[in-house]
Amino acid sequence: MTVVEDTATLPAPTRQDLTAADRPALIGPLDTIQVDVFNVPDLSREIQVDASGRIAMPLVGTVDARGRTAGELAQMIQASLRGRYVRNPEVTVNIKSSVSQVVTIDGQVVEPGLYPVTNQMTLLRALASAKGLSEFARQEDVVILRTVEGRKLAGLYNIAAIRRGAYDDPPIYANDVVVVGDSPQRRLFRDFVSLAPLLAAPLIAVLQ
Repeated sequence: MTVVEDTATLPAPTRQDLTAADRPALIGPLDTIQVDVFNVPDLSREIQVDASGRIAMPLVGTVDARGRTAGELAQMIQASLRGRYVRNPEVTVNIKSSVSQVVTIDGQVVEPGLYPVTNQMTLLRALASAKGLSEFARQEDVVILRTVEGRKLAGLYNIAAIRRGAYDDPPIYANDVVVVGDSPQRRLFRDFVSLAPLLAAPLIAVLQ
C-alpha cells in the first residue's frame, strides 16, 4: 500500500473511470423487446419472445431471437425486409425487460431470490441486490456456480478479502448461482481450504 501524501480527500474519478466496459445483453425466452422500423409504424411494435426464443412479425415471419444481441436481431429483421417489402429499412431493437438474464442468489443473504443481471454486475453488487449478507453469514464461504461449454464450474470466494482489496470483485453473468454459507458446493472445497485457510485468492473447481 502506498500512502498519497499532501491530500486529505480521494481524487475525483476521470470520465473513463465512470464507464465500465459493457457486456453484450442477450435476448432470451420470455423477454420483452421493442422493434421499431423507421417510417413504417405498422411494423413497429412491442413483442414478447416466446418460450422457445422466437418472435413473429408481419412480413418477416418467425425469427429465432434467442442468444442474439439487440443489434444482431435488428440486422436479421432488416435483411428479411430489404428489397422484398421495404426499401432501405432501418430497424432498431431494444430490450425492454428481461427475465432470462438473471442470477440466483441463495443462502445467508437478507432476500434470496432471482435478480436481473446488468452488464456490469459483480459479486458484491449481486449481494447488494439481495439486500446484503445476513447477520451471521459466513463471508469466507461464497460459491459461484457457472456452466461453461457444458462443464459445471464452482468458484469459492471470500467477501472480506474482496472488500479489503486482496483480489478483484468477480463479474457475475446470467444463469450464475451464488450461494452464501455452508452448502454442498462449499463442502467440495473442504480439503483445499484446509491447506489454505486464509483463501488469499479464489478457488476454482470443475464439478463435471
